[in-house]
Formats: sequence, C-alpha cells, structure tokens
Amino acid sequence: MIIEAAYYKKLDHDNMVHCLLCPAECRLRDGKKGICSSRFNDKGILRTNNFGELVSLSYDPIEKKPLYHFYPGSVIFSTGANGCNFNCQNCQNWEISQTEVPTRYVSPDDLVKIAGARNSIGIAYTYTEPLIWFEYILQSGRLIRDAGLKNVLVTNGYINAEPLNELLPLIDAANIDLKGMKPEFYKKVCKGKLEPVLENITRFHSAGVHIEITNLVIPGLNDTDADFQKLIDFIAGIDSSIPLHFSAYYPTYKMTNPPTSPASLLRAYEMASAKLDYVYLGNVNLPGKSDTICPKCKTAVIKRRGYLIDMAMMANGCCPHCGNQIGIIV
Repeated sequence: MIIEAAYYKKLDHDNMVHCLLCPAECRLRDGKKGICSSRFNDKGILRTNNFGELVSLSYDPIEKKPLYHFYPGSVIFSTGANGCNFNCQNCQNWEISQTEVPTRYVSPDDLVKIAGARNSIGIAYTYTEPLIWFEYILQSGRLIRDAGLKNVLVTNGYINAEPLNELLPLIDAANIDLKGMKPEFYKKVCKGKLEPVLENITRFHSAGVHIEITNLVIPGLNDTDADFQKLIDFIAGIDSSIPLHFSAYYPTYKMTNPPTSPASLLRAYEMASAKLDYVYLGNVNLPGKSDTICPKCKTAVIKRRGYLIDMAMMANGCCPHCGNQIGIIV
C-alpha cells in the first residue's frame, strides 16, 4: 500500500523533498527513490510504498533473533519489509533487502491476529531493516500492545532521533546490529555512518527497552583486539549487563573475505567476558559459548544447543546455585 511518508520536508524548488527518517536524509527530485527503495518523491510529496507489505513471515524461536534474555524458549512471529537503508557488502538477506521482490499485504488489524497465533508472544520486525517500515510499525505496534503482545525490533539502529523517540514507547526489546567501531568501516562496508547507531543504542537503553547487541566478526575488517576492546568498552560504558553476541561471518553477497575463525571468536569472547556480564558466540558450534552463565558464581543457568534450551534458572529469574538475579525477562 502506498501512503504519504512521515518525517520529511518539502524543499522550495523543483518539487524536491528532504527525507528526515534516517541519517541518510535523502534529497529527492520528483520520481526518485531514496536509498531504502521504499520512499519516493511523488510530485513533491514523499510517499512510502511498503505500508503493510510483508516480504517474509515465519514463527521463530526468540533465540533466532538473537535474543537470549527476553522470554527464553518462546516463539515469536517474525516478518519484514522489502528494502534497507544500508547496502552492506556482506548482507545475508540481500535477496529481499537489496532487490525488489513480491510482497503480501497484511493490514495492521490482521497482523495482530497473526502475531498472537501459535503461542507467539508477539511480533519481531526483522529479516531486512524494520526502521524503514516506520509508519506500519507505529500503527501496528499500538494494536500489538493493546492486545497484550510484544513488539521486537531486529535492527541496524539507523534512524534519526525524533522518529525513534516516537517509536520507542511501543518497543519491548531490540537486537541492535553494531557492525564495527570504525566510521570508515560503516562508510565503506555499509554505506552509512557509525555515530547515529552509537547514539541510538544509548537512546534504546535510556528508554527502558530491553536491548542485546550483535557484532558480526569479519576477518580483516573489524576483528583486531583494538576493534573488540572499543566495542566492549562502549557497551560496558552504558551497562555491563547488556548481552553481547559475537557472530561468525561467512562469505556472502559481494564479500569474499574468508570465514571467521573460531580462534578469533574465542579471543573476542574472553576479552568481552572480562568487562561484560553476558557474552555469547553465534553462527558457530563452540560448546558452552551460547550458554547463559551466572556472572557471580559461574553456574550455567541456561544451556543452549542450537535453538533448544535447558533452563535451570529459578522462576524468579535467580541463579539456582547462588541466588544472584540474572538479567533475563521471563
């Protein structure tokens, strides 16, 4: 469905418009699309063509997002839009984020019914970049909340402060992809900027949204000890209990760098564990490194094998061995 987009202003010449949704801030002539491919100038009005248009849908384990500290063991309906405001060379979902594909329209009212089926706790806006779906998430998210369900974002965090602040009161949890800690990495690999992502991670946390951070470790680009330490220090500076997921990279889309070595991931894990309470390794089979460990007594309170979990944590969220409160929403 095509509707008028939020957050833009009309410029005073040639019917141009200035999109203000994300830091790309595209300035578009009549008939031109923005970097996200979903917002376009229609005779001086910015419109979006993705309202209610779903590109993929599935009922997933919450751990797949990955969210390890938000209703572990639950199922969540997952869907996404067609497009993205990044153009990452290593995009794992490039077929639906970087190319135009068929979509299916689902109204906000119908979305709520789907999101609450099959014991789902709510909806995860994921697969591509949900923030370019701003208008749909804003309208649907209110209905999801009214139905007693949860709104979850799996996002690159690339949005301007004003629209994010409007959206945050509706969001229960988010996994934010912090791709690296060098501005040149974001510019070269993602075609974006680092600083807005860092600022928005702080905004999510300050708003009381449950957040977890994912960092895809790419050999030769963001895998030095200095890269890891800067990432770790940034997260610890906000809250040392924020879960950090280091994920293994494999060649895909336009990137041919070799896969991440287990040794690199283990080095990142050990460095992060010195300052952060909860660190995980994903997209790789390294026993014990996806378990939730009590930061006080080192007991494994949740053991994971793929998406299967064995939860020893007590019903009140405490470690069964020492009674320490574990930072998990159950």
